[in-house]
Order: sequence, then C-alpha cells, then structure tokens
Amino acid sequence: MRTLDVISDAICPWCWIGKAHLDAALEELRGEGLDFRVRWRPFQLNPDMPEEGVERDAYRAAKFGSLERSRELDAQVAEAGRAAGLDFRHDLMRRTPNTVAAHRVIRAAEEAGVQQPVVDALFRAYFQDGRDIGDPAALDGIAAAAGLPGMEAMLAGDAHRDAVLAEDMAARRGGISGVPSFLMDRHLLFSGAMPGPRMAEAFRQANAILSAREAAA
Repeated sequence: MRTLDVISDAICPWCWIGKAHLDAALEELRGEGLDFRVRWRPFQLNPDMPEEGVERDAYRAAKFGSLERSRELDAQVAEAGRAAGLDFRHDLMRRTPNTVAAHRVIRAAEEAGVQQPVVDALFRAYFQDGRDIGDPAALDGIAAAAGLPGMEAMLAGDAHRDAVLAEDMAARRGGISGVPSFLMDRHLLFSGAMPGPRMAEAFRQANAILSAREAAA
C-alpha cells in the first residue's frame, strides 16, 4: 500500500478544506480498488508564534494590513468551505495559537492508530467551535473525544516536540512553503486544496507512474 503524506497545519483553513477534498478523492479511488495509507505531517504557518498564542483579530489586522482585509479573506475561505460541506465560524475564533502542541498530539495519534479522527476533531474544534487548540487542557478534551486520552499529561513533558520541530524544518528545507502539500511515497505531487476529482486523478496518475518505474527496475 502506498503512503500519502499530507503536510499541514491545524490552523490552516485550506488544510481543512483539503482534507474534505482528500476524503472524497480517496472514496472515489477505493471504488477502483486503490487504497492508500494517509499520514499527517507537521508544518507551522507561524513558526515565530508565542507559545501562548495571540489575540486573533489584532494578529490578522497586523498581518494583512487591516481587520477589514482579514474579514474579506475569512469570507472567501468560508465560501470555499461551504462548497466542500464545511462550516467555518470565524466569529467564534478568538485566538491564533501556536500549533506545536497540536502537532505533538497528531503525532501521538498516529502511534495510537487514531490520527484521522484526531486531525478531523482538531480542525472542527478550531474552525467550527472556535476553541483554542494551543491550550493543553483543550487539546486533551478534543483528543479524548476522538479516541486519544492522556494528552494533557503528554504535553506536560517533551514527548514528540523535537520530532515535530525537525519535520517542520525538513519540509521548509525541502522547498515546501505552502500547505496542504501532498506526497506519495515521499514524492511531492502538489500543494493546494484542489477539488476531490482532480486530487483523485493526480493520485491515480502518480500511482501509475510509480508502478511503472517499479516494474522497470
């Protein structure tokens, strides 16, 4: 079974939209007998974010020049989300968190075999419920509800921190500057939240090319 690595950040709206499109693409391909192992890999959109996060409106007003421009961008994201069946509630989002802790939880979830539901729960908690996914107590509750208990205790130590930071840095050194980015068996395919049918075709073609190379080796 081939592996699809999705390089993503838990506060990237296009990553949540990309996950919805990915789920649709994988369902289409399963109907053709193609199945993939999916792994979620860390990337920090804001690597210099303070550990406690910042107030979202002030941060985005500074980043985009004004609060009005930030809200225009939020509206564009919300429209794209609705087309993918997702409900973005930017009115509930109060903080922009540091996402290292969330990535540590995602890595722990992979080890426990519950990475997909935990990733989905984190996206929904942030974008739909407006929860602070930089807060260890919030992360503990979110992960436990998705089948991964004990995360507050894990986050109190250093488990997975170095691995998350190393993978984030490796992605940047590898030339990745935008997420979501999709790799098949470590071959970078594309970046962006393209629609499900286009994703399915990209995966189909990549699988065929890799299979042909393997047959000729």
